[in-house]
Amino acid sequence: MLRKFLRCKLHGAIVSEANLEYEGSITIPPELVKAAALAEGEKVLVVNVNTGARFETYVIVGRRARHVALNGGAARCGEVGDRLLVLCFALYDETEVARHKPNVFLLDGRNRIKRGTRKRPKRRGRPKRR
Repeated sequence: MLRKFLRCKLHGAIVSEANLEYEGSITIPPELVKAAALAEGEKVLVVNVNTGARFETYVIVGRRARHVALNGGAARCGEVGDRLLVLCFALYDETEVARHKPNVFLLDGRNRIKRGTRKRPKRRGRPKRR
């Protein structure tokens, strides 16, 4: 059986732009996309902390550092300055659930990582000497 769990979370992203005329989605800066291991086009759940609005959309990797934009219909779900939670979920089997820990990144008021967790990639090659 597969179960759905939080895979990663960007906590406290600040909306820099809301552009109704742009193709719908959320634009996230490349450094946050990389840290959270998100992918272009990946589905995310976005929660607007200021209004309580919740909506699903997909990720567009931005070109500007620290710039988070709500685009298209998503622009109706927030205003510049609103705080967001960006959540991504994944399916895990029972053996993965036991050792799963989500990547959670707390952002400061300028969309920089203040504190966070990151899964460490498995080492390849020779084992570490003791």
